[in-house]
Amino acid sequence: MLNIRRETIISYAFIERNFNLLKRYLNWEILFFSYSIVNALTIGLIMVGRGSSQDVLYLVIGALIWGFLSIMMREVSDAITWERWEGTIEYTFMAPIYRITHLVGSCLFAILYGLLRTGLVLAIMPLFFGEHIDLGSANWLTMAVTVAVSSLSFIGIGLMAAIFPLLSPEKGQAATGILQSVLLLISGIYYEIEVLPDWLQPFSKISPATYTLRSIRAAMLENASVESQAGNLLLLLVIGIVLIPLGFWVFHIAERYAKRVGRLKRSG
Repeated sequence: MLNIRRETIISYAFIERNFNLLKRYLNWEILFFSYSIVNALTIGLIMVGRGSSQDVLYLVIGALIWGFLSIMMREVSDAITWERWEGTIEYTFMAPIYRITHLVGSCLFAILYGLLRTGLVLAIMPLFFGEHIDLGSANWLTMAVTVAVSSLSFIGIGLMAAIFPLLSPEKGQAATGILQSVLLLISGIYYEIEVLPDWLQPFSKISPATYTLRSIRAAMLENASVESQAGNLLLLLVIGIVLIPLGFWVFHIAERYAKRVGRLKRSG
């Protein structure tokens, strides 16, 4: 029978391990963090001098929220990639623990790390944009609820994306990037959905990022309440409820296949 206390401690151990890996590769993390800042600046500066402060904030929000969502999706996948690099993936999969315990720890780390990095980037933005970034009227409660609910969906996507490095250490990480690019295209991160070709617009309705961006932008630009975003939040919750068990199931199938065909060796 599942011992909740024991499994919670083990999940925390995976969170701690991943943060320790961040410390080991701290120089690289600083470089990636710098890229996050430069990316948000580059996107936001497109509108400086060409549009209103709300136009600038519209793009900055897109860059920040996409950065957070992609971190969550990518870090779950990277947890498997790190296991490949360290040569420990076989030992982890042979350990007497539930796979859900291992993956929950990796997912919680992704959420914490994503919040940390995005919060730091958000804190730095006013230094560059000055009067163009005014968050005084933002509804932080709506933002927090939206981030919490949308995290479920992207954790589910991250679990499915994690099968790529599991099955292919050489090309798996690149495949995760392709999945991110598809979501970036259809979700209205930097533009309205309406500018997409008519045949592509329906795909935006199945992307959780679409509803996340709508609610976050409404909260930050229009001081929207939680109640006013109930429709988007309900859709995000339903998508998350579907994607998380689907993600665990897909990963389980991929793990069984990888073990059967011998894909867990460090050399792939």
